[in-house]
Amino acid sequence: MNAVLIALLLLPLLGAAATLAPLGPDRATSDRRALWLGVAVTGAVLALAVVLAAGFDHDRPSRMQAVTDTDWIPAIGVRFHLGVDGISLPLLVLTALLTLLCAVYSTKRLPSGEGVPGGRAFTGLLLLLEVGMLATFAVLDLVLFFLAFETVLIPMYFLIARWGSGRKVPAAGRFILYTLLGSAVMLLGFLLIGLDAGTFDMTRLADAHGSGLTHTTQVIAALAILVGLAVKAPAWPLHSWLPDAHTAAPTVGSVLLAGVLLKMGTYGLVRVLLPIVPQGAATFAPYLGAFAAVGIVYGSLACLALARPGAKGDLKRLIAYSSVGHMGFVLLGIASLTQVGVNGALFANIGHGLITGLLFFLVGALKDRYGTADLDTLAGATGAALYGRAPRIGALLAFAAVASLGLPGLAGFWGELLAMFGAFDPAAGLSRPAFLTYMVLAGVGTLLTAGYLLLVVKRVCMGDPEQPPLVAELPDLRPYEAVSWTPLAALTLVAGLWPALLLSLSDPAVKHLLGGG
Repeated sequence: MNAVLIALLLLPLLGAAATLAPLGPDRATSDRRALWLGVAVTGAVLALAVVLAAGFDHDRPSRMQAVTDTDWIPAIGVRFHLGVDGISLPLLVLTALLTLLCAVYSTKRLPSGEGVPGGRAFTGLLLLLEVGMLATFAVLDLVLFFLAFETVLIPMYFLIARWGSGRKVPAAGRFILYTLLGSAVMLLGFLLIGLDAGTFDMTRLADAHGSGLTHTTQVIAALAILVGLAVKAPAWPLHSWLPDAHTAAPTVGSVLLAGVLLKMGTYGLVRVLLPIVPQGAATFAPYLGAFAAVGIVYGSLACLALARPGAKGDLKRLIAYSSVGHMGFVLLGIASLTQVGVNGALFANIGHGLITGLLFFLVGALKDRYGTADLDTLAGATGAALYGRAPRIGALLAFAAVASLGLPGLAGFWGELLAMFGAFDPAAGLSRPAFLTYMVLAGVGTLLTAGYLLLVVKRVCMGDPEQPPLVAELPDLRPYEAVSWTPLAALTLVAGLWPALLLSLSDPAVKHLLGGG
């Protein structure tokens, strides 16, 4: 299985390299073939991810599997160390799935604009982005983790700056500035740990569970790592790059940004912060919980302000702010330092990736059809009436909205519930009154979330279908859209009805990382 994991990372890298060469006699043919090459490569990557999941020993999900461990830079003790466990496996499969769906979608809806390169450059960047995302969840060395973490920045910058819309260049610049600064701070924490412990190996450091590192070292390293990863998560108040990036990004850029890139930050907190510097994590857990609770309420209030009539709210911007709130639940679960809370955070990671990926696909389709994502323009005087004009898209939008607000039976419910349970009874040494306050604020956030999402459904899906339409013709669900969106809707339902599918993988691994076995 270690060969499968290596191939999983190598295949998209080779595919990205292949796009550097002309793939046809002229530019149009070359671009078209490149897009289908992207589908073939990402499809093969997903197949390898499924093989990896099928061959995974589900009886021992806390053990690293498909391991490759060899010297890479012996002078400083850096090793080429790969492996998967019950925490990283679902994220690898999610990443492979979302990238394939984006590649399929792009064959029919490639973002275009004056002076923008075509399919070859787009496909090359998409595959390079996939390499970085997959590697982040597979590497087990702190230096390799940093390199994989940084690999995603350049392709995402160009996807936004070249294929985006509106104020795309400033938004892309803000994205890369924030994330680069955060990564630089995170690297300082990694170097402090590696030089003090004598190794950058994440499994050895996690098994030691902080032994060999002084309390001062753990606190300083935890602060640096926490700040760096909180930027990517994104945690309030380090989130301000996110709405601009989502608003300007093309549809597939928004899907991968919300569905995968945000998860890299929270995954790093679980994989690195909690097991390697546990004393530092305990020191800053109350502050992380406070920022998470504020982020939940802040994101929901921002969405309510954008959803109200007359606010000229952009739907993509609204979903971006909703991500601040939803990722707040992930951070709250991590801050509780409990097995229940961290399991909830990991489940919410997957649920948010599925649901928000579907929402961004849907909003992108509405923007393509109407030429705008402005909610007031879409809704008109009485509502956009999608139920009457494009019933399949309207039904999918309503489904994604109720999944996002945490309706029981869908993927958005379990993660938020378990994160709040974790806050209800936090780890020993943490202030229970403080975390009960955070739990109450999170509960208020769930009510506000239901308010703005139901308001969006009312304004976009309901209304008078006889009123003069914004466009002469509004096509309903197209075949390539159905292919791209149906897996996300189906998995949202499966994860909601069968939460043990994910929790049985993550629970033993979380127990091990927290030092419980």
